Formats: sequence, structure tokens, C-alpha cells
Amino acid sequence: MTDTVARPLNGHTVTKLHPIPPENLGTPAAAGIPEQAPAEETTPVLEAVDRPDNPLADWLTVPDAPVLPAWARSAASIKANTAAFVRLTWWQARYHGIRTPKYLVKTLLLAARGFYRATVGLWPTLSAHDHTATVKALRAQSKAKPEDIELATRLQMAHAARTRTRRWRFGAAAVGVAAATIGIALADPLLQTGMAGAIVTPLAYLGRGKETHLLDQAAPPLRVDMSAQQLNDALRAAGLLKSGRASEDEKDAPRVSCSMGPVRDGRGWAVIFDLPRGGGKTASDVLAKREVIAQELGVDEIQVIMSRVRAAKGGNAGRVSMWVADDDPYLGTPNPSPLASLEQFSVWEPIPFGQDARGNRIEVPVMWQSMFFGGLPRRGKTFTQRLMTAAGLLDAYVRHYVADGKGGADWMPMRAVAHRLVMGAEDDAIEALKAMLAELLIEMERRFAVLRELPTSICPEGKLTPELVKLKNLPVIFVTIDELQEYFTAMEKDDREQVINDLCRIARRGPAAGFVSNFASQRPDADSVPTKLREIITLRYSTQVVDRASSDMVLGKGKAAQGADASVLSEDHVGTGVLVTGPASYVTVRADYLDGPGFATLCAKGRTLRQAAGQLTGDAVGDVTAAADAAGLKLAPILSDVLEVMRHSPRMFTTDLLAGLVNIDEDTYGDYNGERLAAELEAAGVKRASKQVKIEGKSLAGYQRRDIEGAVPAEILLGDDRG
Repeated sequence: MTDTVARPLNGHTVTKLHPIPPENLGTPAAAGIPEQAPAEETTPVLEAVDRPDNPLADWLTVPDAPVLPAWARSAASIKANTAAFVRLTWWQARYHGIRTPKYLVKTLLLAARGFYRATVGLWPTLSAHDHTATVKALRAQSKAKPEDIELATRLQMAHAARTRTRRWRFGAAAVGVAAATIGIALADPLLQTGMAGAIVTPLAYLGRGKETHLLDQAAPPLRVDMSAQQLNDALRAAGLLKSGRASEDEKDAPRVSCSMGPVRDGRGWAVIFDLPRGGGKTASDVLAKREVIAQELGVDEIQVIMSRVRAAKGGNAGRVSMWVADDDPYLGTPNPSPLASLEQFSVWEPIPFGQDARGNRIEVPVMWQSMFFGGLPRRGKTFTQRLMTAAGLLDAYVRHYVADGKGGADWMPMRAVAHRLVMGAEDDAIEALKAMLAELLIEMERRFAVLRELPTSICPEGKLTPELVKLKNLPVIFVTIDELQEYFTAMEKDDREQVINDLCRIARRGPAAGFVSNFASQRPDADSVPTKLREIITLRYSTQVVDRASSDMVLGKGKAAQGADASVLSEDHVGTGVLVTGPASYVTVRADYLDGPGFATLCAKGRTLRQAAGQLTGDAVGDVTAAADAAGLKLAPILSDVLEVMRHSPRMFTTDLLAGLVNIDEDTYGDYNGERLAAELEAAGVKRASKQVKIEGKSLAGYQRRDIEGAVPAEILLGDDRG
């Protein structure tokens, strides 16, 4: 039990808790009845600064403003701005360095002009101009009075003085110039340079004009300027502020109040502002006007990054954080994935995913999540989706189930690791997909049964934990399906509904059992990817799409209006997309780059890790192509590709086999026919028991998979991987 002492502090009541000793239990104090306390305890200490009768209240009020400028509030910010300063200094040095010859010529021309101006300015002194004026005045007077002898005498004396003055002044100037010339000619080269500079510099300075600049005006990579007035004008043009400019004559015109900036932040401008009250506008209204604001600021909307500032960070419904980049922040050399250089990784940690516009590292936690990737073809959708799988490759306790509706080469390296691998959307592949999903559902229910039986000391939340993964041999399961629409469009209605229901169950209930769903599709309309599947996905990523409606199909209804709009991306933004991580959280990310060979290397690492941990299971164990790669042996490419096409079929017609080969590599197999295929396989060591195969009562030219496997070296078939 406790007692309380309350005293006002800055207008608030602070409750201080004190424990009641055991010997006082049962006393009036313990029952909540106040006892008589010493005077100093009962008399409230009025120490609030903001009391109405405190004359120092205003003076002692602590300003609600940061002590440090925005660029110095974190080590990362200081480092980023220092790096930006170094880059700018290096750019300026290179800019002016290559113009040094031009500057030397310009300096000499200015010095020549300065010499001329100096000569013109000194001429009245050298020519004794003051004496000349006296002589001219006396001559004029003598003409008027020719009989004045005294006047003639004065004229003669003045003329003699002018002549004498000219002689010594011109002589002194000539001696000075000669001495300087001889001194420079006889001096050390370094001293010659210094003396020449000492002479040329003041002459060039004298030769300058009002609009003359020795150095060119460099235009550093800063294309955007911003001020509070420009921001107000842009918001006013967007209809977010009342019309009229906020000038000195209109001091009452509505303006935003900037709690920070505008200030330089990396390669752009940052500002945090509050909309004025009384205008009926909110932060969401600002986000919806992104394109108009960008136009008014004179930039592309891809350069304007805006978000709401929530209450947890000191914001409110009218506070907006805006960053305007100097240039398109998503172009340039792709960032290599950090995963490519790692030997191991734990999927319980956030996965390195990419960088935002400011260069901040974006990491995505995938445990307890499901993911959906969408966008137009050839915009980096599959490469980005593979980043998640790549992280799982480096964790030996991740089991992969992979299906690729396109059946191309993107996912073929997974045969070295995947517990189940389904390639293509033909009939046999669809059956394999259905079997894979059924297997996943059985495993999910088995895991829930195991987790339910565990005590709370081991499984406190009824979910998989890192400790249980090894203790109960329950590896995390990655369910990866690419080109999902290919399966749905190729299926009959009943099969389609069944597969959709299975996927929904896995995405909805699977995370607690350690299932991570990773789906991808092109424009996911209701026909290709049903809404009920899309809407239960928690993490969404979209590369470029054609319009806002398509963006909302991938990222969620209404996201484009909130600013999460993938349609603003261009065809140049390959590998860049909008990542939605929550109902009101999104960021445009330039995903890390991991090419095909890099992905294949990670698959080989993953196989080695699983072999060492005893976690190589399923299809990967018996895959002869993967076994050959692991053994350092090279199968004939035609054998490897044919085995891949026939992965789910014990026999296949020649026409279907050729179609599958073209799907894998059109450049290589596009011109193949039955005769050439037979010749190539025979050269690779394939001996056909029969040239015809029977499938569903129909006999045509074809191949048996066992005949193809018969051409594989015996050391591979008898190796450890086969056991």
C-alpha cells in the first residue's frame, strides 16, 4: 500500500508514492484517513512557474523549440550533411579547376584594362596638368593685355615650372618601371611569380567593372529553392489556404506555421508545418494535392515526399512533414543488396530491402506478416520479391515452397534449396500447386496442434518462437508464388475457388505457425487475384502501374489519395516502388539490387547451410541438377532444362516439352523442333526406351523422365544428395 503527497508543479499535480511501513497497517493512514502531518508537509509548496501572480512567468518559460539546428540533432544527420558539404566542395573544386586557363586569360585582360585606367588616371600628374592650367590662364590674360611686362614674366616662369615638373615626374616613373622590370627578370622564378601577382592583382582589380566577375558563377547541383513564402504560395494555389498573398499589406492572410525549416536536409529541403486553424483543411488534404504542390514549387511530384506527423511524434491532424529533393532521388546506379555479401542471416531480424529518397536504409520485418508484390512487367517486381526469399536462403531453418506461374528462369536456382518447386502453369504444374497447398495446410494444422500442447513457459503466446524452431524442428516456412494470375486464369472455376480458399487460409492463419506468404502478380484485378485474398495481405509493394486505380488494387483502396500512388513512377524507375506497411504507413523505396547470378550464388549457399544443419528436404534432396551443381559437375544444359520442364511429369509429349523449353529460354530453344531436340538429347547421352509415350489414353511422340535421368552421371545419382 502507498500514501500520496500531491504538490502543484507548473500547473500540474504530481503524485508521489511512498510505501506504508508494516507497523502502520491498520492505522488511520492505512485506511486512507489522513493524519496530522508536520506543517511543512501540510502546507502546499506553491512553486508553479505559470501562476497568474508570478511576474517572472513569461521570462522563465522554456521555449518550445529544439536547442540544436535540424542538421545537428543526430549523428546520422551530421554525417550526411558533412558528406554533402564534402561532395559540394569537391564539385566546386573540379568546376573551377578546369576553368583555370580561362581565369588566367581573363585576369590578364582585366590587368590590361586596369593598366590603361591607371595610366589615364596618372596622366594629369605626369603631365603637370595643374601647371598647364596656370600657363593657359596666363596666356589668355596676356592676349588681353599685351603691354603688361609683369604678366609676361609670370607666364615664362610658369612654363618653366611645368617643363621641369614633367621631366622629373616622367623620369621617376620610367626609373620605377625599369627597376621593376629588371628586378623581376633577375629574381628567382618563385619570387617572379609572387611579384607578378603583386602587380597584376591590383591592376586586375582596378580593371574590373560593376558586372564583371573573375570567376564563373557555378551552378551546383541544387535545382530547388524553398522559402516559407514559396511554401505558402504553393499551398494557396492548391486551394489549401485562402486566396490572396500574405504580404505586408495583408498581414492577416492565412499562412502555415513552420515548426522546422525550410532547411537544407541532405540533397533537398525539409520543412514541417502546421495548417492554420479555421480553414477546414487537414494533413490528408495536403497529401492529396501532392501533384499541384509539386507543380507550384517547380519540381516533379516524384521529388516531393510528404507524410503526416502523428501524435506519437508531436504532431496533430494538421501537421505535415515535407521533403523536396533537388532532383529525382530514385535514379542512378542501383544499390547492391547487403545480402549478397552475407554468409548467414536470421529471418527473425528485419530484412534489408532498400533505401528511401533521402538514402535512409529501409528494413522490413517479415515474421507474422504476409506480402504482396504487384506492378507492370519489366519494372523489377520479381527481382524485388526475390529479396525476401534471398534472406530466407541464408537461414538454414527456413523451408521454401515456391511456385512460378511464368515458369521462366527467374526461380530456377531455387531447385537447389526448395522443399517444393512448381514451375509453369500447365496442367501438371497446376496439379503440383494444388498438392503443395494441401501439404501446407496439413503442416499448418499439425503445427497448431503441437503449439497447443506446449506449456506457456515455452510457448507463451501460442506462436512459433526462435527457440521452438530448433527444439521442435519447426522451421519457418516461406510460401512464395510468382505470377499468381497465371494460375488463376489457367484453372477451372472449382479449382480456382479451392486454391483461393487455401491461399486465404495460409495467409490468414499461417503467420502464427511460422508461415510467411510472399505473393506476386501483375495488375491484380478481381479476375486475376480476388479481393478477398488481397485484402488480408499485410505488406504490399507496387512498382510502376498505369493509373491510380491500378495502384489502389495493389496497395489497397484509397491509398493513392493518401499519397501512396505507384502510378507517379516512370519507366526509368526500375526496381523502385511504393511500400505500404500499415493502414497509414508507406514509403517509396528504391529496392536493393540482386541479379540472377547473385541469386543463384545465394541458393548454393543456402543448400550448403541446409546440408550442414540437416535441413535439406523435399524436392531439393532428389534434384539431380542441383546435386550436380553441388558436386561441382556440369550437366549438359539440355539435360538440365529438360529435367526442369519435366519436374512434375514422369512422361511428356514432345510438343509440350518444346513449349516448356521455349518458356525457360526462348533465345536458345525458339528454333528447336522435334528432330533437333532428339539429336541434342542423343548427343547428351539420352537413350530412349520408346519414342512414343501414352498420356491419358493418347499416344504421341514424347519422352520418359527416367530416360533423361539415365544420362546423368552415376556419381551424382549415387551421391549423398540422393540419399
